[in-house]
Amino acid sequence: MNKQAIIKDTIQTLNRLPADKVNQVHDFAEYLLSKLDDSLIAEGVQKLSSASKALDYLYEEEDLYSVNDLKERYKWS
Repeated sequence: MNKQAIIKDTIQTLNRLPADKVNQVHDFAEYLLSKLDDSLIAEGVQKLSSASKALDYLYEEEDLYSVNDLKERYKWS
């Protein structure tokens, strides 16, 4: 089924449901849209931050400490 056919079928199904169930479907659709928006925003921020040169100096900075400076190592059990 293509998108338009699914929409048409969904509208027909919604017309047969009681109002409270239609509200639930609406709330769920709004939830899905908000998750999509959140995902798109997160991807945009990630692209902007990865393209940014603001933190590049950290790659050139020498390490102040090494493993030998540790007093105690964490041991996995």
